[in-house]
Amino acid sequence: MPSRKAGNSPVMRPFRALDRISEWSWLDNPAKTVRGAVSTMLPGRRLRDLLHGVWLGHPLHPMAVQAPIGAFLCAGLVDALPDAGPGERRVADSLTTVGVLASLPASLAGAADFVQTQPDQQRTGLVHATANSAALTSYLLSLRWRATGRRTAAVTAGWTGLALIAAGGVLGGHLSYHQANGANQAEDVRHIGPQEWTEVGNVHELPDGVPTRRMVGEVPVVILRNGEHTHVLADRCSHASGPLHQGTLSWPFGRGGAPCLECPWHGSVFRVSDGSVVHGPATATQPGFHTRVVGDRLHIRLR
Repeated sequence: MPSRKAGNSPVMRPFRALDRISEWSWLDNPAKTVRGAVSTMLPGRRLRDLLHGVWLGHPLHPMAVQAPIGAFLCAGLVDALPDAGPGERRVADSLTTVGVLASLPASLAGAADFVQTQPDQQRTGLVHATANSAALTSYLLSLRWRATGRRTAAVTAGWTGLALIAAGGVLGGHLSYHQANGANQAEDVRHIGPQEWTEVGNVHELPDGVPTRRMVGEVPVVILRNGEHTHVLADRCSHASGPLHQGTLSWPFGRGGAPCLECPWHGSVFRVSDGSVVHGPATATQPGFHTRVVGDRLHIRLR
C-alpha cells in the first residue's frame, strides 16, 4: 500500500488547522491595537509583574483561568439536571456569577502576557481571547436572563458560553504547548550545560562592564566582567530566547547594588549575580554558572 504523508493524516488535520492561525498576518493590525490598549490599561511595571506571575515563578494566567472554568462547568452541570428545583437554580446562578467575577483577573493576566509575545503567538492569542470574550458575553447575557426569569434563554446562553470556553481552551493549550508561550525557554541549559569546570578563555580579554557572548559546548552564555567579579548566565532569555548579550546593564537597586541585565526583546530584567527575575515578563530564573579563575583562564560550571 502507498504510504500516506504525515501532513495528510486525519490526526494531523485539526492540529494543522490550529497552526494556520499563527500564519494569518491580517491579524497583526488588530493585535497592534489590542497591544496599545493593554499597555495603556496596565502602565505600572509592578502590576504587570504581578499579572505575569513573576512572584510565582511561572505564568499566572494558566492557573487563574481554573476558577472561572470550574465555576462555569459546574453551573452548566447543575443547569442540566432534569429535576432542578429553585435551590439548584440558585446554585447555578451563583456559580455563573462567580465565574464572571473570576474571569476578570484571569483576563487581565492573559492580556499582560499577550503584549509580550511574538507576532505568531499574538495571532493565536487574539483568536483565543476573542473566543473567551464571546463566552463571557454569553454568560453576562445568561446572568441578565436569569435575573428576569427567562430560564430557558439563560441556560442556553450558559451552554453556549461553555462551548466557546472549550474552543478558547483548545487554542490556549495550543498557544502554551505547541507555540511555547510562557514556557521556560532556557530550561535545557540545566541539562546540557557543563557540570564540571570548563574553560571559557582569558579573563583579561573580556571587556569590563560589557556583556560578552561565548559558546561553552552547545550552550551560549553571556559573561559580564565587573571589576574583579565575573558573572555568567545563559545567553538565551528564559522568556522568549532573546539574546541577553545584546541587552543593557542597569542598577535598579542603586550603584552599590547588584547589576542587572535587561533583555533587548521584551524587557525582562535579571540580576546578574544569580539570574533571579527582577522584572517580567520572564518568570523563570535565568540559569547561571559558578566561576573561578585559574591563572588568567576563566572556568565555569552550572550552579
